[in-house]
Amino acid sequence: MSVFHPRPTRSTTASSLTSLATTPLAHTPRTGSPTQMHPVASLNVRRATLTSKKNWWMVEMDEEEESTPRPNNTTNSFSSSEETAVVHEMPHPTISQPYADIDPGSRSPTPSPDSSPHVYHPPDRHPSVIFSFPTPTAYAAPPHPTAHFTPFATGSTSELFQCIVKKPEVVQLEINGELQSNATDVTTQFLAELRVYTTVSRHRNIVGFLGCLEGVGMVLEFVDGRTLLDVVRARPALTRESKIDYHNQLLDGLAHLHSYGLSHGDLSLLNVYVNKADTLKILDFGRSVAADSSFAAPDDSPTDPFSFLSRTKSQRNTLNPAKRRKIEQIHCGTRPFSAPEILRGECVDARLADAYSFGVILSCLDQCALVDCDPDVQIRDEIPEHLLEGCSVFRDRIVWYLQRYDRRRQLSRDDCIAVKRWWDDE
Repeated sequence: MSVFHPRPTRSTTASSLTSLATTPLAHTPRTGSPTQMHPVASLNVRRATLTSKKNWWMVEMDEEEESTPRPNNTTNSFSSSEETAVVHEMPHPTISQPYADIDPGSRSPTPSPDSSPHVYHPPDRHPSVIFSFPTPTAYAAPPHPTAHFTPFATGSTSELFQCIVKKPEVVQLEINGELQSNATDVTTQFLAELRVYTTVSRHRNIVGFLGCLEGVGMVLEFVDGRTLLDVVRARPALTRESKIDYHNQLLDGLAHLHSYGLSHGDLSLLNVYVNKADTLKILDFGRSVAADSSFAAPDDSPTDPFSFLSRTKSQRNTLNPAKRRKIEQIHCGTRPFSAPEILRGECVDARLADAYSFGVILSCLDQCALVDCDPDVQIRDEIPEHLLEGCSVFRDRIVWYLQRYDRRRQLSRDDCIAVKRWWDDE
């Protein structure tokens, strides 16, 4: 008979492994509440072996040997397969749950002395549950995820790629005597970002998605470069050709994203990177929303993402369109890139809000400087004159995208600027 149990953390010693193996074992539901089992002495645990599934131990028990006297002392040892002997002394109580050891560095409350000091048990309403065991197959890496990446090192039997691991970070503060946490907002952002990466097909101007690490977070393409803000501020200033090239790349990437009915939600100079090959990479989709959702204003109460996680598949795929329509909260984003209708809490089309942010970015590109705008002016759908000063490349286009939302131009690949190369005349 075999029972699976979460593997302890790196700090676990042979003695703590022994106490883990002699603990009453149970596969508990997501609530993390302990399940009462028969005394472990009647189970005759013989050994605990690390399985191929990361962080999970297989504990072997033989109920037929209950009458066999057990030795009082057994030497603990580890082999290459990470198998350990079991000592039946000083049982140590452990709450068995599928989220154990998934975020040892979290700022969430530590377990009490009565529970295992080596195994972290995050609360149920923690963003780490997104990547808990078993991680949904929808969050797995796409086919051939490194096909378009260049390894930074190669060996006789392997290739090494650089990547970024993005994990949830929960902060807790005591305000007016009450403990406040950003767990709900962090979960909402990670779910929105995962939706983009698992819905949108690969594009050269959208950062690559390499899958998820179980119990950790998502794995993204490593971008070796600078933010678009650093590029705009750099001197000597950008040439006309570079400005047009960046315009075309950013427009192409955003139009690709919008073709799937998704917005970015927080487009700014800080969320666009330029690598050493002068290729733009759009990233940070935590404020993305779907075009077919109902939008809640920034000042409204935030929607609960954990209720969506707890719903069954049949509840998510209900046949009633009214019930299936999701309510998502629109956020103001980064000043001065936020659209006026979002500042007023009247957003109708989030993709048009991205178009406004794109227009402000064009103003920064054309002027080679970071521009600013008074929100009280923006909220009235006025185009400040200083956003057009000195703009010789994109002046007309800036006006397109800074109009009132019902007159604003949608982002489209058809508006890419044709660039004449020296070989075109040949």
